[in-house]
Amino acid sequence: MTISATIKALSLSALIASSAAFPAMAQSRQDVIIAVGEQGPNSLDTQTPTSNDYTRLVALHVYDRLVKHGVKTLEDGTQVYDKTQVLPELATEWEVSEDGKVLTFKLREDATFHDGSPVEAKDVKWSFDRAVAAGGFPLIQMGAGSLTEPDQFEAVDEHTFRITVPDGNKLALPDLTTPIPIVLNSDLALEHATEDDPWATEWLANNTAGGGAYDVVRWTPGNEIVFQRYDDWKNGDLPAMKTVVYRQIAAAGTRRALLENGDVDVSVGLPPKDFAELAEDPGLKVIGVPKQSAIVNLEMNVTMPPFDNPKVREAMAYAIPYDAIMSDAFYGRAAPMYGAEPGAGYAADWPVKSPYSTDLEKAKALLDEAGYADGFESTIYLDLSRATVREPIALLIQQNLKKIGVDVAIEKVPGSNWFSKMLEKSMPMAVTSFHAWLDWPEYHFYWTYYGANNSVFNVASHVDETLDAEIQKARFEEDPAAYEGEITNIIDMVMTELPKVPIAQDFMDVAMQTDIEGYVYWFHTFLDFRTVSRAE
Repeated sequence: MTISATIKALSLSALIASSAAFPAMAQSRQDVIIAVGEQGPNSLDTQTPTSNDYTRLVALHVYDRLVKHGVKTLEDGTQVYDKTQVLPELATEWEVSEDGKVLTFKLREDATFHDGSPVEAKDVKWSFDRAVAAGGFPLIQMGAGSLTEPDQFEAVDEHTFRITVPDGNKLALPDLTTPIPIVLNSDLALEHATEDDPWATEWLANNTAGGGAYDVVRWTPGNEIVFQRYDDWKNGDLPAMKTVVYRQIAAAGTRRALLENGDVDVSVGLPPKDFAELAEDPGLKVIGVPKQSAIVNLEMNVTMPPFDNPKVREAMAYAIPYDAIMSDAFYGRAAPMYGAEPGAGYAADWPVKSPYSTDLEKAKALLDEAGYADGFESTIYLDLSRATVREPIALLIQQNLKKIGVDVAIEKVPGSNWFSKMLEKSMPMAVTSFHAWLDWPEYHFYWTYYGANNSVFNVASHVDETLDAEIQKARFEEDPAAYEGEITNIIDMVMTELPKVPIAQDFMDVAMQTDIEGYVYWFHTFLDFRTVSRAE
C-alpha cells in the first residue's frame, strides 16, 4: 500500500468509523483525541515483568495511584511535572513519621472502581503485594523506594493504608507516583485467579480492573487502543476528552503526513529530523523537553576483551564523532553530553557532560598503549525499534573507528527482543539509553551501574564493589554536604571507568495540532490525556 493510500485508510473519518463498535465515537469530534505512535502496549498489565513500556500508558489512565506529582510552568510556557510537589490522587492525606519509616494514607471514601464497587485499603494492600510478587522490573522499581515485602503493607481499616519502610528510604513516597504501584480492584481480579495463577496475571494481561479516569473499551494489539472516560471518577479533575484513540502506525512518514493533513491530533516517536522540520511549521506545534536524567551512550561489555581493558574504553570515548552525531542523528533535538573541561570537577547532579571529545590521535595512542596497535574487530548492537536515531549513531561511530584500525559490524536487534538481549549481557558494544523515573542521581546509578542489582540496564556487566557502596551511601545519606561529595565521587568513578560513554541527552518531543492544549511532560515520557483538551 502506498503512503497516500495508507493515509486515506487512516484518515479521521476512517479512524472514527473503525471504532464504531461503541457508541461513544458517534459523539462530537470536539470530545475525541486521536494520537499516533510507532509502539504500543503488549499487555494491559503494568505489573508483569514481560510487559513493555507502553503498558505504562494503560496504567496511567486506567488505574489510580495513592499520590501524584504537581505540575509547573517553565519560562517558555511548557508545562512539566514538579518533582518537589506530591499531591493527592486516591489518598486524600498522608502522614510520614519523623524517621521516614512509616507512611500512613487516608483514602477517599467516595472513590469507586469502574464496576461501581468501592475502593478500599484491602485493594491497595493486594495491589502492592502483587507488584512485589511479580519480580523483575516491577519489583526493582518498588525496591527503589525499599518497598519489597508484603508485610510492609497493611490495610489498617477500610480507608486507611500503612506502609512500613525499615530503612526510611527518602524515595518511598516519590516511588508511589510511578505507574507500577497502581491500585486494582482485588475482588474483580480474584474472580479470575486460579491455583496456578493466584495474581490473575493471564486475565489482567487482556482485561482491566481499575478505577482511573479512563477505561479501555477496545484493544487490538499492534494496532489500536481506545480509552473511554469514566464519568464517576473522583480522584482528580474530570478529563475534558471523552474518548482517546491511540493508534500504532509503523511508518514515521505516514504518522507525519496524518498530522500535517489534520487527520490526527498528536504524534509521538517521530525521527528528530521530522520534529526539527515540524517545529518550523506555523500550522503545528512541537513541544520538546530534555528527558529527565536521560543519557544515550556507547556501552561496552567490560567482561569481554578488548573492552575489559580500560584504555580501550577510553580510546572509544575519544573516537566517537560527537558533533556529527548531534547534527546528523539528532538534528539538534538533544543536548550534548560531552566536551566538559578536563579536570574541572563535576556538579552533584545528573546528567553532566563528560570530559571527552573527538580526538582520533589520542584514541590511536591509547590503543597502542593497550596492546592493540593494529586495532581489533567487534560488533555494535542497536535496538531496531529505535533505528531512526540509533543506526546513524552506530554508522558514524563505525566510520570513525575504521580510521583508527577498529573494524566493527552493526547488528540490529528487533525491538521485541531488545530487553532480552540486554539481559543476556552478551553484546560487546551497544548504543543504549536510560532515563530515570525518579530525578535523583543515585536512582539513575542504582539502575544502570549498581552491580549487585544485575539490572537489565547494566548492559556493560560492570561490577565495582566500591562504586556499589558509594551508591548505597548516597541513597540513604541525610547530610547534604556528604551527599554532594558522594554523588561527585560516583560521577568521577563512572567517567573514569567508562563502561558507558555519554553522548547526548535526547528530547521528549511531541507534535500536535495548534488547538491541542494541556500537554504536560512527565518523567515517564508517556502522553497523559487526563489534562489534554481542545481549544474552543
